[in-house]
Amino acid sequence: MHLDNLGKISPKVFDGLSGSAHEQKAVVMHVHVKQGKTVDVGIVNIFEQGGGDTLTFASDGFSCTDVMVNGVKENFADYITKNDLDTKLPLVADYYGALVNISFQSVEPGAEVKFYAPVFAGIRYKHAKPISDYATLFDAQLKKNKLSGNNVLFSCNCILNYLYSGLEGHKTEPFVGPITFGEVAYQLLNQTLVYLEVHDL
Repeated sequence: MHLDNLGKISPKVFDGLSGSAHEQKAVVMHVHVKQGKTVDVGIVNIFEQGGGDTLTFASDGFSCTDVMVNGVKENFADYITKNDLDTKLPLVADYYGALVNISFQSVEPGAEVKFYAPVFAGIRYKHAKPISDYATLFDAQLKKNKLSGNNVLFSCNCILNYLYSGLEGHKTEPFVGPITFGEVAYQLLNQTLVYLEVHDL
């Protein structure tokens, strides 16, 4: 489904083995691990928290009207407009050691802000630090994590990375998996790449 049609038509999930399409089902990959091997699920996230305000939410969810800005309640859509926030940059929070992104789906002036992944009450979010060159930062993350194609069994990259960062025509080796509508590792994620890596015990 094209992102422009979000909310207008139902996205489909396809079973590659049978060719069947589903609107209310998920396709799950089960990995049989040989004796002497182990697997890790990791994320590549090029975004960091910016130096701006700390944002918290009163309840969990995929949308909100109000936000606490450094402890002071504001309409979130008005805050975004007033501060000229780039909604192509996600909110970033430290979830117990893992940086997790929450991407903006839509901002309705004076009303509701919708997200592609849920925000959680009590978690401190900040607007992401701007990035200059996606490809360079991505390559730096790969080197930092010492990832190689020999160990990466599967990966999926967020469609928002593809759209916002100009990935068309670029390589993201050693990752060659699909572009997806959100990734799951720990929870539903946005603007990250998720990978499954196999290691010897």
